[in-house]
Amino acid sequence: MLLTGNQYVESLRDDREVYVDGERVKDVPSHPAFQHSVAWRARIYDMAHEERYRNVMSYADADGTLQAIPNRPPRSKDDWRAKRQWVETVLDDLNGIVLRVGDETVGSLWSLLDGRKLLDEVDPRFGRNIELQVERARALDLMTVSANTDPKGDRSRRPQDQDPDMLLHVVKETDAGIIVRGAKYETAAPYAHQAFVKPTIANWGDEKLSDYALGFVCAMNAPGLKHICRASHAVGRNPEDYPIASRFDELDTLIVFDDVLVPWEQVLFYRHTRAAAFIRGMLHRYTGYPFLARMQRFADMMIGAALHNARQTGLDKQQAVREKLATLACYRESINAFLTAAVEEGQTSEAGLVMPHQSLLYSGRTVACAKLPEMMHLTRELCGGQICVTPDAASFRSPETGPWLEKFYSVSDSWQAEDRRKLLAFARDLVNSGHAGHRVTFHLFAQSPPFAHLNAVFQTFDWSEPLEFVKNAAGLSDRVMKS
Repeated sequence: MLLTGNQYVESLRDDREVYVDGERVKDVPSHPAFQHSVAWRARIYDMAHEERYRNVMSYADADGTLQAIPNRPPRSKDDWRAKRQWVETVLDDLNGIVLRVGDETVGSLWSLLDGRKLLDEVDPRFGRNIELQVERARALDLMTVSANTDPKGDRSRRPQDQDPDMLLHVVKETDAGIIVRGAKYETAAPYAHQAFVKPTIANWGDEKLSDYALGFVCAMNAPGLKHICRASHAVGRNPEDYPIASRFDELDTLIVFDDVLVPWEQVLFYRHTRAAAFIRGMLHRYTGYPFLARMQRFADMMIGAALHNARQTGLDKQQAVREKLATLACYRESINAFLTAAVEEGQTSEAGLVMPHQSLLYSGRTVACAKLPEMMHLTRELCGGQICVTPDAASFRSPETGPWLEKFYSVSDSWQAEDRRKLLAFARDLVNSGHAGHRVTFHLFAQSPPFAHLNAVFQTFDWSEPLEFVKNAAGLSDRVMKS
């Protein structure tokens, strides 16, 4: 079934234990730190019920019931094209960038479908649980997020040789399920329905069967689960001065598992280091695609801000400015090319799903993330120093200072002071604010560090073709291909 926005909002009033700024949150949907994020997620739910969006946002399953496009396991290239159109439609409607809405996480569960044979080696129940959870997320239209990184503690020491809670682990088995203790970092958890909790990059205790090697699905209102959120970039911000941060700050959370019971049907693997290694290696084989689609739209936002400013100030005819704009365009089009090619060259997974061509997808992710700081700085150059020195909206409204700002910020008949102020505020929040800096750092957390990006490319690239080409071109013997 497709949830409505109101149903989603009411589903968050489930007595979940959420803290921000040192205080317990009484009502997540109405709290200033969460209200905007809840509102745009509710808007996404409502879009699927509107006539103009219904065919883009939903599909009919076997019995005719409408279901959400993002939660559908991909079985054709057209499924991926539909998912990309879903992302683009959502971003167009919201007029901004959102990253944690569920579609970037449900793909992690599909990765486990691909590893079912491996998981069945330990316990066939786990394979059945994966199918159950994939279907549950699809059929119930749940917002699923992903709990990944632990606090870790001293990484030079094994988890057993320090406070064991630094890595999430099992402390007890019961007839009802496993009891887990520790903590994870997760974005958007306070206003999600559930999280796919999986192991971080670690040694899991250097044991074949480790209590640290586990994955499960956890409801965000589970007894003993505590959400401790970072301070919001939105609270106290004037939307006129911070048009992005005030609306699209997706709160990151330390989720504390204080002896939380995970029912057996929600356990996806447990005490299985091979499964933990598998999911770490295959984690983004599906989820990287919607992330990359959003990065393309972020590139569009940088291009639009920079080009509007260049046209405002009459600099768009200068060759040096055009070269910088063309560099931004190349960045954007490279992401577009990777997205398009990854689907056109799609591959069949172990579970029979269609996954984006892996080395193309991972290469695109590497380029998009590695070049992002450079592209943001290029946008700063093109927008000029005024994005860091322009007074706030209140100064433009003041009878004492407003006339002066009207004079100095009106650059032509087409670009009067108010439009220029709006553009500079948008550009500042996009590439020069605390929220902008947070976004760059966030990608190191959410999409893995650069070494992991490149390792994913190394693991998925087909090295045989260039090796064979050079063997033939150089006249090498067949022995070299066996070395």
